[in-house]
Amino acid sequence: MASLVAHERAHPSTSLIDRMFAAHVARILGDDDAVIELAEAEAARCRAWGTVGALPDVLAALARGQFATGRYRDAEATAVEALGFARETRQTHVRDDLHRISLGIAAVAGDAARCRAIAAEHERLADDPAFALLNLGLGRYEEALTRLAAIVDEPAGGRTSAVLVIPDLVEAAVRAGHPERGTHHLPRFLAWAEAASVAWPKAVALRCRALTGFESAVPGDQTDESIEHLFAAAIVEHGKGTRPFEFARTELLYGEWLRRARRRTDARTVLRSAEARFTRLGATTWAERARTELRAAGERGTHAAANAAVPVDAQTAATAIAPAVLDALTPQELQVVRLAAAGASNQDIAAQLFLSRRTVEYHLYKAYPKLGIGSRRELMRLHLDA
Repeated sequence: MASLVAHERAHPSTSLIDRMFAAHVARILGDDDAVIELAEAEAARCRAWGTVGALPDVLAALARGQFATGRYRDAEATAVEALGFARETRQTHVRDDLHRISLGIAAVAGDAARCRAIAAEHERLADDPAFALLNLGLGRYEEALTRLAAIVDEPAGGRTSAVLVIPDLVEAAVRAGHPERGTHHLPRFLAWAEAASVAWPKAVALRCRALTGFESAVPGDQTDESIEHLFAAAIVEHGKGTRPFEFARTELLYGEWLRRARRRTDARTVLRSAEARFTRLGATTWAERARTELRAAGERGTHAAANAAVPVDAQTAATAIAPAVLDALTPQELQVVRLAAAGASNQDIAAQLFLSRRTVEYHLYKAYPKLGIGSRRELMRLHLDA
């Protein structure tokens, strides 16, 4: 399967179905970079050829890839655009997938009210795994375990989407005091991760193996050494892969283990990194969990603001845009300003997004004050990757 994806990336097929099948396979394999690359290329073809009918599925694939890699603002903007095309072309089949992306973003942020609002409008999303992730972030482990067990135990629980929630099930089970309910399903995820050709599944698998011994560890024995080796190996694998949210979760769990092993100095180092990573991603409840652990490890004050800043040179620092500022933009404003900042003309932007030139001008007019600028020249000097 990996060879199919690699061949499609190197030698694109003439068939849209074949190209999208390759993107689907890449998603099953957990190859986020391939998903994004294939979906972006296909979206560009659709825009160039005017094949609007294919865009909802193509953009949904792109949004899923962006979500997986922690590009939540881009994922939301892409999903909103795809929903517009889905409504215009009356393609109802893709709408639930697109709303699931918005639900996942809200769950990562710990925004329970928005999660409930999305589910209230779309009843089929009421049992989505995102609610279990929300509960994990809020420390509601029993609720998360109940939801996840229902997903993996159902007759269709062998499908890839169900296998991918097993790490959440493992964490919920351990936290709820029922580790055996996680270890029962863990071999399925470990087998999938072993077959994966990318790093992040292997990192999460190592985290799960460490976590299942979490509660029974006794400071000073060989088990402690084994657990630390697994966590440390997971950190190394995360450094090679995508999915910063999973990276931060591993750091948080490792830091918690170090603190409970009374290695408070080591714990603070790992937990600061987790807090900073969660803060950059806008994962509010998870960042607060990291801060709570930091305080328990003897930290005075919080380091989120300092650690969230990525080292940059003086020119970039002067023009960097804070995440909160980008949050003020609507999804379509964000799309327009990103293209404009990259040098695209209003006419080019209009063609790519299937908008009128006047609409593009309107979005820029609305976005400039939010960004604290007054011209396109200033826009092109901004750092918009916050």
